[in-house]
Amino acid sequence: MAKHKVHYEFPMHCLSEILYEYLATAEGLSEWFADEVTEKGDDFFFSWGGGPAEKATLIRYKPEGFVRFRWEEDEGTKNFFEMTIVIDDITEDLSLNITDFCEEGDEEENAMYWENLIENLRIKLGAA
Repeated sequence: MAKHKVHYEFPMHCLSEILYEYLATAEGLSEWFADEVTEKGDDFFFSWGGGPAEKATLIRYKPEGFVRFRWEEDEGTKNFFEMTIVIDDITEDLSLNITDFCEEGDEEENAMYWENLIENLRIKLGAA
């Protein structure tokens, strides 16, 4: 079954430079995204609860702007997940925008998954 694109926006109360480190480095991602993250070049290996590592490749990035990963299972598709730092031009409020792909009917579960992850990130940043 084909996956479709979903978007989420989360207000964040932190500096973009610090947030980016939590999005783009194995050390930062292991603080909130997965239990363990290792990095080999553009390949990141994520594991949860001592289970087998799942590989995602960093396919695009812009320092202090965004990171885009593609899971190994999605190779050969247009599916990816992207975390983008957005700063409002007028208010200078910072938000973290997530683009992901999920299967039809899994939207609510996917949204809850990201909400929980971002809450973990806010706690680590001291921005909860």
